[in-house]
Amino acid sequence: MIEPHAPAPPGAPPAWRGPARLPVRPDTGRLLVLGCVFVCAACGLVYELELVALASYLMGDSVTQASVVLSVMVFAMGIGSLAAKRLRRLGAAGFAAVEVTLALVGGCSAMALYAVFAWTGDWGGLWANGPRVLLVAFSLAIGLLIGAEVPLLMELIQRIRRQDAGGAVADLFAADYVGALVGGLAFPFLLLPFLGQLTSSLLTGAVNVIAGGALVLGLFRRDLTCRARCLLLTATVTVLGVLASAAVLVDDFERAARHAVYGDDVRVALRTGVQEVVLTGGTGGRPLGLYLDGRLRVCGHDERRYHEALVHPAMNGPHTRVLILGGGDGLAAREVLTHPGTHRVDVVELDPDLVRLARTDRPLSGLNSHAYDDPRVHVTIADAFRRLREMPAGRYDVVIADLPDPGITASTKLYSQEFYGLARRALRPGGRLVVHAGPVAARPRVFWTVETTIRAAGLRTSPYRVAGDDTGITTGPDRTADTSRAPRDWGFVLAAADTRPPLPLDHEERPLGAPVEGVRASTLMHPRY
Repeated sequence: MIEPHAPAPPGAPPAWRGPARLPVRPDTGRLLVLGCVFVCAACGLVYELELVALASYLMGDSVTQASVVLSVMVFAMGIGSLAAKRLRRLGAAGFAAVEVTLALVGGCSAMALYAVFAWTGDWGGLWANGPRVLLVAFSLAIGLLIGAEVPLLMELIQRIRRQDAGGAVADLFAADYVGALVGGLAFPFLLLPFLGQLTSSLLTGAVNVIAGGALVLGLFRRDLTCRARCLLLTATVTVLGVLASAAVLVDDFERAARHAVYGDDVRVALRTGVQEVVLTGGTGGRPLGLYLDGRLRVCGHDERRYHEALVHPAMNGPHTRVLILGGGDGLAAREVLTHPGTHRVDVVELDPDLVRLARTDRPLSGLNSHAYDDPRVHVTIADAFRRLREMPAGRYDVVIADLPDPGITASTKLYSQEFYGLARRALRPGGRLVVHAGPVAARPRVFWTVETTIRAAGLRTSPYRVAGDDTGITTGPDRTADTSRAPRDWGFVLAAADTRPPLPLDHEERPLGAPVEGVRASTLMHPRY
């Protein structure tokens, strides 16, 4: 056997220093290294998914956030692999340093992102482009460290027993890819639903640092000096202490952050299988606020005006059967029920817990006038798109789309030409469709894209808005807690399938002038929001 510091054999890479002196048999040592590769790969993918999920939740537009995180991280992994060439001579010590740093940065990334969001107010003010900057910074740092793992692990596995490069790469990447599979499945099905985003990232960091430290201190400890072993043990214990302390305080942190985002009047905060639902106010004369994934969907002091503007123009005509897509809060149903002659109201809502709150929460059920207690109201828990596909044609006089903002990627299909084609099929002859299309003044291109898309589905449109400048309205659905950035108007599109003159509007709804030029219809395969 070649001694650890014997000269390298001909053709061996410069970093090769001979077989490591292991406390176990070489085959067992290789198995332990591949097991560490498996764990590190699983942790690395969880870090990536954590960043994507949290950025999508805080900033919306999950396609953009996923693209930013994954592209920056893959680029950084390449740079990290190149940089790790300089650490190969350090071998075990270099790998240990990478794992300690990665566990600290990756484990604390979700908490740091949420803290900045909570205490800087929707990334505004001094942070300006804070979401992108912080997201890119964490993606870059984590990607660099993940990229540095593979060359160092390759060095360690070759130190155990020399083998051809192709075989070593095959073994290493097999363990890496299987670990990534396990991490990718564990995040949505185990970590996120049972632990939440913050605790799952902290736990992942702890697993990461334990795996790296155990491998080096247990298997390659003879490659380190006594001083290096003490430093590594101290660093590992310190990082574990930081992560454990954060895990103990995570509930207090979440409460403090939630109050920073929503104010001190939070009554209900729950994570459903679909979204985070927060209720504020509603007692003691304070207006009720309903937040879905951090965006204000209902504000008690002006919601009635919004829902009246959404519902009443569409009810100007036959309205025996009405379909509400979304609207799980029951407020659109309340307005529909004020119209005599309404025999049935079908509500299609994706989140059953939101419907349950609308039924049982006293302030919210009082605000919707206990609409769900009316025998004419029937609730279906389903995806609106899928429900429309399964629905018989010509069933409803009115279809009301009270849905999240089209700028949120998960809702983009509900503002597509295909979706409006299905809604048109559900209408009876002479039936009407009404859509909330977002603020006109703040996002005119989005509004007119909605209108263009509805026309492309074969519907005749009458776009209108309710302006806030002279009404005192300062809020609207889908805004965040930063009132200085609140939209000042609400935009709607009323549509019908026939070719009669423009649809009539009430005196408070204002028709709009010429649309923004150059907008095109949004489709499932080419979303344009």
